[in-house]
Amino acid sequence: MRHATDSAGDGTGSAKGGHFHFTLNTDGRRHPAENALVVCTLVFGLVAFVTGFVVRAHVIASWVGAIGFCGGLYAQYVSSTTAQRSLIIVGVVASFVGVALGIAHGGFVPRP
Repeated sequence: MRHATDSAGDGTGSAKGGHFHFTLNTDGRRHPAENALVVCTLVFGLVAFVTGFVVRAHVIASWVGAIGFCGGLYAQYVSSTTAQRSLIIVGVVASFVGVALGIAHGGFVPRP
């Protein structure tokens, strides 16, 4: 992801200050709603993925994974840049793995 002020022009991201500047807005415009969806998808995916490996947390993994997966698909639909789409896919895959493990460990409802 190249920053708009890449002085070298070689795609290394070296700006005039000599440091790399990460941005999701690679088209030069602001996208606050889409960026928020990216962050939410990543957080939901991370929580679902981690709790998916804990058998007793199958309810959390299932619900958070399902919400993260559906929300990630919507975020993918409205995303504006390639950087956003790349991170959304990471969150969607993590959500899918989390929900699959949650379902395998007991599903959406707690066991008696």
